[in-house]
Amino acid sequence: MGMAKSSALKFTVRRQPPVLVVSAGPTPRELKPVSDIDDQEGLRFYTPAIHFFRQHEGRGDVDPVPVLRGAVAAALVHYYPLAGRLRELQGRKIAVDCTGEGVLFVEADADVRLDQFGAALQPPFPCLDELLFDVPGSSDLPDAPLLHFQK
Repeated sequence: MGMAKSSALKFTVRRQPPVLVVSAGPTPRELKPVSDIDDQEGLRFYTPAIHFFRQHEGRGDVDPVPVLRGAVAAALVHYYPLAGRLRELQGRKIAVDCTGEGVLFVEADADVRLDQFGAALQPPFPCLDELLFDVPGSSDLPDAPLLHFQK
């Protein structure tokens, strides 16, 4: 029996309201100017990416949401600029304001299995718009979260 074509797949994605995940510990409050290489007008946008992970054998009853939130919160202690916001300074220079506000997390479930997408799960992924959620206003640079993630 052949695999279903991902372009013909019909599925439903159920999302919880977005929340901010903050650092698990204290972080410095500082302003970090972005390098001239990274501060080009043509680079001021978000790039969506999607990664798939199969469920770990023997962990069928473990909810990955608290694990993901905890891991991201722990990582933000060391990578605290990601929990900040971009700010535009004089002369249109961009800086990361290390505010500790957090990264955006959306919990979501879809009634589809990875094997239903077929063998070639590689870019360009045909169902990206259905799977990823763009929280209204969250892509407005500056002042938006630097990192969005979804389970």
